[in-house]
Parts: sequence; structure tokens; C-alpha cells
Amino acid sequence: MARILLVEDNEMNRDMLSRRLMKRSHEVIIAVDGRQALEMAEARVPDVILMDMSLPVLDGWEATRRLKALPATRAIPIIALTAHALSGEREKALAAGCDEFDTKPIDFAALLSKIDALLARRPSA
Repeated sequence: MARILLVEDNEMNRDMLSRRLMKRSHEVIIAVDGRQALEMAEARVPDVILMDMSLPVLDGWEATRRLKALPATRAIPIIALTAHALSGEREKALAAGCDEFDTKPIDFAALLSKIDALLARRPSA
């Protein structure tokens, strides 16, 4: 079981992903914008962050850069979630500090594999 911070402003996506993750016995923390993601990540220290890149208040790109700049949160793996499957988006997400990248609509089995791989790389694992 992992503590997963799901940062998603779309209610349907948030509901679907959180329910499916909880069915896998993960604890899911929700943030609806980039600023809330920063606050939740510092307060709850999740094992993994699923970061929508198109967010209100503070977008996922900037939220990721700030999380990776903070000593308390820089080691938390971040998976970028975006509906933009354009060439170069993966590289842009990795350059912003994301550890992985996935496009919407989400292939849940593939996302779980990415989460498991990132969790396996943790020092405490």
C-alpha cells in the first residue's frame, strides 16, 4: 500500500482514478490545483504524486518544479498526467522534474506498473 497524492482538477477523472487506486489498497490524497498540491505534499509526504499538468491556480509544470526544489519533497516520484500526447510532451515533463509520464485517457494497468516501478526504486524499499 502506498500513499498517493492525486492532483487533478477534473472531478470525473479524480473520482475514477481515486476509486480504482483505493480498490488496490492505496491511500489516496486529493488536490485540485497546483498550490494545493504543494501544501498536501509537504503536509502528508506521499509516496508518489500523480500530477495533472493542466491545473488552475498553479499549473502542474510549475508545481512539479517547486516540489523538486524543496528538500522535503524533492525525492517524491511524480508521474505527469496529460491529455496532450504531442511529440515532446514527455521530454518537457521530465525536464520539469517528473519521473514518469502518462497520457489521458489513462491505461490503468500501465499506470499501476509505473507506480510500482517508482515505489520499488525508493531507498526504503
